[in-house]
Amino acid sequence: MTETLTPKVLVVGGGPGGYVAAIRAGQLGLDTVLVEADRLGGTCLIRGCIPSKALIHAAGLFEETVRAASADGRFGIHINGVPRLAFDETVAWKNGVVDRLSGGVAGLLRKAKVRVVRGWARFADAKSCTVDTVEGEVRIRPEHVILATGSQSVELPLLPFGGKVISSTQALSLAQVPDRLVVVGAGYIGLELGIAFAKLGSRVEIVDAADRILPQFDSKLTDPVARWLEKHGVALYLGARVQGLVEEGLAIETDGGAVSVLPADKILVTVGRKPLTEGFGLEEMAVALDGGFVRVDDCCATSMHNVWAIGDLVGEPMLAHKASAQGEMVAEIIAGKKRRFDPTAIASVCFTEPEIVSVGVAEGGAGHAVGQFPLQANGRALSMDAGDDGGFVRTIADKATGRILGIQAVGRHISELAGEFATLVEMGATLEDVAGIIHAHPTLGEATHESALKAVGHAIHI
Repeated sequence: MTETLTPKVLVVGGGPGGYVAAIRAGQLGLDTVLVEADRLGGTCLIRGCIPSKALIHAAGLFEETVRAASADGRFGIHINGVPRLAFDETVAWKNGVVDRLSGGVAGLLRKAKVRVVRGWARFADAKSCTVDTVEGEVRIRPEHVILATGSQSVELPLLPFGGKVISSTQALSLAQVPDRLVVVGAGYIGLELGIAFAKLGSRVEIVDAADRILPQFDSKLTDPVARWLEKHGVALYLGARVQGLVEEGLAIETDGGAVSVLPADKILVTVGRKPLTEGFGLEEMAVALDGGFVRVDDCCATSMHNVWAIGDLVGEPMLAHKASAQGEMVAEIIAGKKRRFDPTAIASVCFTEPEIVSVGVAEGGAGHAVGQFPLQANGRALSMDAGDDGGFVRTIADKATGRILGIQAVGRHISELAGEFATLVEMGATLEDVAGIIHAHPTLGEATHESALKAVGHAIHI
């Protein structure tokens, strides 16, 4: 049976941006259809942000338990016997978190009266697509199309996925913790997962062609992470080139030209992500591209009338919260509101050990006032054993006006301050504004206050 739909809005891809676009369009009274081949929630919820953070949390708890079972104990807590990790139960809990959130997305879509068509869309032209579903073929002829297909892991020609070579998606669904894990790529995905598996008991080695980890952040932010890796026996091979897969594991060539073999049960390849532009007929839609991304303007409009694109499909930063903001905006534009995507700053968060946050201008220079406050002087950080890893909060402002241009931080639990950092930068707050805000005590947020005080020259606690 063939069914034909003619909605006002068709959203293709159900990642964070896609489902936010669909929900907002439905809330605004627009007849909306969402086409999704996967489970509702997309990459972030199903196989990215959420399951990885759940695994990172469980790994941290296991590490604390192991330390409490050592001879010295932990905070006066002593555990008799050796802690046991039932990884299948860990994965089941992680999957439960994903299931709960995916079900929540389905409920929100129903509430907004969005129809969900399960299957893979294939476009014949910019406004005509067909979806093969289990009930039959569905033809959709919308007035507006929002492309939100997201991205996928980059595969290395020398290390195609399969066997012991896995992607980040597969790493989150392993049946057991590998004894020996080699991670190719020292970016945020590789380090987040590598650190988590190190806490779970894997022997982890990390390989990257670059000469430093996390090159998108300055070295002051990444040095505490590098120290954690060294302290916990995670080997780094920087400036190294992958030679290929061998029976024992991974062959690499280091800077000096020597070839080494890193034994591995699993090889996790995390060398980046690329926009998902294949398989749904993008080439038939005649939209302009910019490199490998879909070209859009500041309203996320493509070169084709009433065709919009959002999220990872349109370029960096490839972040779920950026995609969600764009999805909401596009839905409101279609409904007749005047909107454009012009954020002052988008927070970037790395859930390593310790965590890193960066918003806005990343490094101070001429004409900037810079205030940096160490977490070792913050009472809440010390009370959570989060003050002795070199963490800090740094505020960068225009010296003439005091307007805050950027905030960076590194430290345990510091990701929870990302919202405050982004708010201050986006709203054009000044150092004097922050200095005048009474921050609750004891909280990590006091470090934001102190860094602003430092920048204006009258820090209280350092």
